[in-house]
Amino acid sequence: MDPLEDVLALLHTRGHLSTGLAAGGRWALRFEAPQGVKFNAVRRGSCLLEVDGVDGPIPLAEGDCYLLARPLPFVLRSDPATTPVAAGPVFARAEGGVARAGRGDDVFLVGGRFSFGARAQELLLDRLPPVVHVPAGSPHAGTVRWALDAIDRELTGGEPAAGLVAEHLAVVMLVHVLRLHLARDPRAAQGWLGGLSDPAVAAALTALHREPARPWTVAELAREAAVSRSTLAARFKAAVGQGPLEYLTRWRVELAARQLREGNATLSVVARSVGYGSESALSVAFKRVMGVAPGDYRRRSARQTSRTEASPS
Repeated sequence: MDPLEDVLALLHTRGHLSTGLAAGGRWALRFEAPQGVKFNAVRRGSCLLEVDGVDGPIPLAEGDCYLLARPLPFVLRSDPATTPVAAGPVFARAEGGVARAGRGDDVFLVGGRFSFGARAQELLLDRLPPVVHVPAGSPHAGTVRWALDAIDRELTGGEPAAGLVAEHLAVVMLVHVLRLHLARDPRAAQGWLGGLSDPAVAAALTALHREPARPWTVAELAREAAVSRSTLAARFKAAVGQGPLEYLTRWRVELAARQLREGNATLSVVARSVGYGSESALSVAFKRVMGVAPGDYRRRSARQTSRTEASPS
């Protein structure tokens, strides 16, 4: 598997669509810090985005979209002078899936959020800047626009399972936004995500994700990347922030953690499946990476799942 696909699958990435926003004249809405990763796309008109703690405002034109990768309050507005009002009551009055602000509807935005499973903060979200802005003329923006058009068709066409299809299309949009972010500013991405921008490092990452249980050496990974061992080691450390074998250890532990959260396999079976010959070898690596023993991690995850299932929806 390629690393981006692998991580998004590991995190159980899901898209959730929300109420649209139609606005006109002078208007401004202040939103509370969102759960998950918030996204909006401007389907008509233009507005300004201001995010707490981020230099701005960011002008948004028709066809633009953005991801808000941190739980930060933000403001959408027509102009800098208008005093914002709370968005919650405005959206509570929405009719037909559309909230309204100001006078008229010369501006229209669609949006939603992405939710992730355990470990998303460390594996993905911390690797992204607080805001990823995708201007309409950017590479991959055409595919983002295609996904948004398809979402519109699903939500207005009345076909069976339209909501489910639309939410999967939102994940397609997320993938292309992440691709754009990597292509536009490779040095801005951190960790494994930044490593995908270096062809040699990306080849090594792909090999590690394809066969994580294989007893890789740096020399074998260098052959996969078609560079020398010293070149790969240096470029991998510069891009990812750790050496290739340290990354392999951490990825194996992530895979083991998923099995401990989601399955009932014994620790010895889990250890063998991710490339460790014994429970003790996995336990040492697991505690070094996660700060807790595998058995304690499984029990803690089970308690968290039980609390989630018992809480009212």
